[in-house]
Amino acid sequence: MADNTDLIALSQQIKRWGKELGFADIAITDTDIHQHEEHLQRWLERGDHGSMDYMARHGSMRSQPAELHPGTVRVISCRLDYRPLEVDTVKRLQQRNQAYISRYALGRDYHKLIRKRLSKLAKMVEAVAGGNHRAFVDSAPVLERAFAERAGLGWIGKNSMLINSRAGSWFFLGEIYTSLPLPIDEPQQSGHCGSCQSCLERCPTDAFRGAYQLDARRCISYLTIENQGAIPETLRPLMGNRIYGCDDCQLVCPWTKFTRYTEEADFQPRNDLDKAELCRLFSWDETTFLSNTEGSPIRRIGHACWLRNIAVALGNAPSSIEVIEALKSRKTHPSSLVREHVEWALKQHQQ
Repeated sequence: MADNTDLIALSQQIKRWGKELGFADIAITDTDIHQHEEHLQRWLERGDHGSMDYMARHGSMRSQPAELHPGTVRVISCRLDYRPLEVDTVKRLQQRNQAYISRYALGRDYHKLIRKRLSKLAKMVEAVAGGNHRAFVDSAPVLERAFAERAGLGWIGKNSMLINSRAGSWFFLGEIYTSLPLPIDEPQQSGHCGSCQSCLERCPTDAFRGAYQLDARRCISYLTIENQGAIPETLRPLMGNRIYGCDDCQLVCPWTKFTRYTEEADFQPRNDLDKAELCRLFSWDETTFLSNTEGSPIRRIGHACWLRNIAVALGNAPSSIEVIEALKSRKTHPSSLVREHVEWALKQHQQ
């Protein structure tokens, strides 16, 4: 085991290596996030996680790193910015015949890119100091925002997103669990939301019970991505043209003016998804869908849910022959889920 002097030098070296690997920021914390564990338990007890049973399945593992990776005493938290340049998000929300896809999903799937870099960083640490390390990127029971907040990468805002005073909230997080007792970084930021409630007030589906309390069952990101069933009819008209995710609570956050644009080529829009028309995307058969979403996070929802989401958006679009004919082309789709949403959408154009 390295002595304290060596560990201090190592933590500084880890941060330099992280920057060289493309991360915007690196910070280190201990594993005590009991307050967040209590918040998670209350959220689960209210049923606000909807059908995301995996949120409750792992018990205390999310907040007790050593249960997930034995021997863990520190968490190295990493930030990678993803906001692409020249994507006029607000304008697209106003063009109801155009598809709106959440910014994070316009480019290549971030999981593999970040995990590869974190794994490389972990191996660099192991090579010089030994220890036991494991990298995570939103694919295991980890309360990543809680650890990032405790490490000083930002604070959790009223919209439940991690916000950084110098970088807004358009970034991904990743972690390395380590057995090395590295010196920890003290939180540099406390909550700076003040009296602002823009994120709560602007939510299209009123998904917030209050500050820091998100009912996922009403959240468009949940409805279009995690939810595999029918979208509640009362919420469909509120979704507008959002077919994969929603960014509204971030778009109105005053701190996003400090957002840094990404230099990652993989996070730039692919297949013109930043300017695609709803009818064109609705015309994709399953083969085309799989081809055009290869390497994209969008692929995980499957073709039927893709069509379900777009059918709702077409129901909210301005009436036109093109829109109605597009919907009619899917009236006999093999999936009852698709057919039901198509029928609803067509009724919106009969009113």
